[in-house]
Amino acid sequence: MRVLPMSEMPSPQRWLTLIGIGEDGPAGLGDDAKRLIAAAPVVFGGTRHIELMQALIKGEAHSWLSPFEKSIEAVLARRGMPTVVLASGDPFYYGVGATLSRHVPASEMTVIPAPSSFSLAASRLGWPLQDVTVLSLHGRPLDLVRPHLHPGRKILALTSDAQGPADLARLLQEAGFGQSTLTVLEALGGPHERVSTQRAADFRLSGINDLNVCGIEVAVATDARILARSAGLDDSLFEHDGQITKREIRAMTLSALAPRHGELLWDIGAGSGSVGVEWMLAHPSMRAIAIESSGERAARIRRNAANFGVPGLTIVEGQAPHALAGLPAPDAIFIGGGGSDGGVMDAAIAGLKAGGRLVANAVTIEMEAMLLAEHARRGGSLIRIDIARAAPIGTMTGWRPAMPVTQWSWVKPSE
Repeated sequence: MRVLPMSEMPSPQRWLTLIGIGEDGPAGLGDDAKRLIAAAPVVFGGTRHIELMQALIKGEAHSWLSPFEKSIEAVLARRGMPTVVLASGDPFYYGVGATLSRHVPASEMTVIPAPSSFSLAASRLGWPLQDVTVLSLHGRPLDLVRPHLHPGRKILALTSDAQGPADLARLLQEAGFGQSTLTVLEALGGPHERVSTQRAADFRLSGINDLNVCGIEVAVATDARILARSAGLDDSLFEHDGQITKREIRAMTLSALAPRHGELLWDIGAGSGSVGVEWMLAHPSMRAIAIESSGERAARIRRNAANFGVPGLTIVEGQAPHALAGLPAPDAIFIGGGGSDGGVMDAAIAGLKAGGRLVANAVTIEMEAMLLAEHARRGGSLIRIDIARAAPIGTMTGWRPAMPVTQWSWVKPSE
């Protein structure tokens, strides 16, 4: 029996108790958790949680409402009064604890976690959890798995429902990872637990429980679409119409933009969206808004974002500077197209946060003249990038120079 220390015992200050439960219901709980549920005047949780704990619940039971925010408001309305919230496994691992912690400080909570579904899955597979990529695809696009598909990698992915594993197997097959081993772990820790393993290309499993985690052991075909971890991905990976910041220039541009955890980028004149896509690939916390006036290109950006596993990239279809109005202030801005249009540069500089970075590339004389003037006026860094590529010249090989690029980088002074 686990005895709660005095610092964690429920009190008027610690009015909210979060209790993690498993598929084994009350049998998996310690005496402390059972006592707290039985003593609670009000218990919140999912319908399944309430059903699993109905033998213990003596007070009012409230299943989560839709939209979920209504239930959070109901919990917060009880501030200072004893309240229990039931959660699956560890409430702070892709759980309701993450949401509640934005409103309730830790000093007002008592938390009794249970093993998460990821911990249970790792134990069934014998995978050291610290060496595994862990993803929640519950209510999220399956495309989020794409950046993690590297040879030999092990991935644990929580899906939304019974259809999730088959959809995941289809994605793996279409992306060149059909020989990957896909293990479906259902209803872990309960009487209906089942573990099944198949090749993604041969996936035929049926009757899958809605509560499932998929374990992926990644195997690659020669044509697999592997996304390298470095900046400057191959141009051929992107769908584009020629309006793309080329690989070498893109790598230098991202270096100048210097992505930092959780930051927001404006990609003005996004073209194929390549800079915004790679910005978001730097870390799952990164955010980007692609501003593009062409509807055809905006649709192309959306497809690229999905295919690179960053479906959260926001696309604003419209002409800068008008399309910039009302957007959240960015930490960094890249201007790749349309920068010489009237008002674009001024609007970008005005919208940038203090201390934020702006990087603009020029291939035309008009845009270069503007960047030279901005550099003279505001300072910053100005470089010229010349790239030449080896190409056939008759029966021999020679250098074919690409159009030179002038790049201005600038940090907005703190106000």
